[in-house]
Amino acid sequence: MQDFYRWHQREESEHDINPVAVYRREEFSCSRSLESGRYKFYKVSLCVQGSGRLGYADCGVDITRSALAFSDPHIPYSWEPYSAEQTGYFCLFTEDFLSRRKRHGVLPSSPFFQLDGDPVRFPDEEQTRLISYFFERMLLEQNSNYPGKYAVIHNYLDLIIHEALKMQPSHLLFRNTAAFRLCSQFMILLDQHFSEQGDWRKPADFAGQLYVHVNHLNRSVREVTGKTTTTLIAERAVLEAKHLLLQPSHTIAEIAYRLGFNHPGNFNIFFKKHTGLTPTEFRRQTVCSS
Repeated sequence: MQDFYRWHQREESEHDINPVAVYRREEFSCSRSLESGRYKFYKVSLCVQGSGRLGYADCGVDITRSALAFSDPHIPYSWEPYSAEQTGYFCLFTEDFLSRRKRHGVLPSSPFFQLDGDPVRFPDEEQTRLISYFFERMLLEQNSNYPGKYAVIHNYLDLIIHEALKMQPSHLLFRNTAAFRLCSQFMILLDQHFSEQGDWRKPADFAGQLYVHVNHLNRSVREVTGKTTTTLIAERAVLEAKHLLLQPSHTIAEIAYRLGFNHPGNFNIFFKKHTGLTPTEFRRQTVCSS
């Protein structure tokens, strides 16, 4: 049996190949503590048997029955097991997995991956059986040779999201600090800006829209996410760039100017710095893998 904590430490290199992966919890030592940290991937977990405490940012919730939990790479999370037996499933996926399917399904816009969302739901017995079935189907697809298996897995994740939306919010995690509220407003504004306009903005521009000093905004964002506003703006710009690169109607030069770069060469340098690929290489790679 592989060690769950050590596996999380090496997950980044393993998932450079696959944008999504599904596992059974019993295949790992989930009975060991997972220290609080910010991981690279989005995560959907179904705990069928076993108890513990899920830490999320500066809050936490005791899991003593079947639970469906959602983790966002922007927010640190931890797991402190109470029992040795831990069964269920979890699925990890990357920003690329979301960006390639940005306009399809409910997964990218899910409230469970919003900063101010409630990331835990408690399914009843029938819902637990149904969601377990979805995870089993994802496992089968993952191990198949079908070229469109990732699209199928995405569809099953959408079904899990829909089931979660039918459940009552747990209201067990309260994040009502001033820093959290300001950070939530910034993240919403950041997403709206790139979705509607797409061009580059500095931290001071967002601070002005939120009527706060840029230093106050930076402190609040770093306190909640562990990242600077500049880093989050760059990450959101990369996500928007990837989405635009998936559309062959946009030339790389057009994308560069839309994102606020004065010259396509500057965009190429920026994109390669954050992804390891040039825009042309990313476009060629995604076309070949689709």
